[in-house]
Amino acid sequence: MSGQGRILIVEDDASVREMLAEYLGTHGYDVEHAADGIAMRAVIGQRLPDVVLLDLNLPGEDGLLLARYLRERFDVGIIVVTAAAELADRVAGLEIGADDYIAKPFDLRELRARVKSVLRRVQAGATPERESQATPRARVGTCSLDLASHRLYAADGSEVPLTGMEFDLLKAFVERPNQVLTRDRLLNLTRSREWEPFDRSIDIRIARVRRKIEADPERPQTIRTVRGAGYMFVPARDSA
Repeated sequence: MSGQGRILIVEDDASVREMLAEYLGTHGYDVEHAADGIAMRAVIGQRLPDVVLLDLNLPGEDGLLLARYLRERFDVGIIVVTAAAELADRVAGLEIGADDYIAKPFDLRELRARVKSVLRRVQAGATPERESQATPRARVGTCSLDLASHRLYAADGSEVPLTGMEFDLLKAFVERPNQVLTRDRLLNLTRSREWEPFDRSIDIRIARVRRKIEADPERPQTIRTVRGAGYMFVPARDSA
């Protein structure tokens, strides 16, 4: 029953850990769990998971620090778990590079849907390099995006770290050059969930992508803001 993917639950409440592990395990996931950052590192040292379900309210090492640790070192999906009212934590988690978030209390079916979505992006990003040879790279600002391998490369050829959601966002833009895309359209194109009415998560992700591809993120020329409408990708030849 481990064919669905490997999930690591980082949660200090033992009853919640066991409930989530049992639920996800019965749906075919290979589940491990940890109570804090020390235990999390021990588990990862043995085997890298596909997705980490990370509670931000942990004893000892802060959950946001652990999210940054994971994003800087490993190519894993990250879903942060926050308290229902902690919007600032959700924003901070997304800025660090989390793929998604879910607020307590949550429905287990919704959690599984989020896990499936992030896992799909993570597994798609593991496409073998050889497939990229048949697909030209798309120029995105100062970088190039390989649509087959789901990788972003700087001008010097080095790989730029890219989350699954960031790839989906860039792909949506590259496939629709010089088109104004609303926030709702971008969320649909990136296979995101139903977002809350005042959620500005797409703006946070675009700001993060701009820092990676724009020569001057404060004056973006590749992903431009169209006031009152949304965003538009302008290919290099049109960005003068």
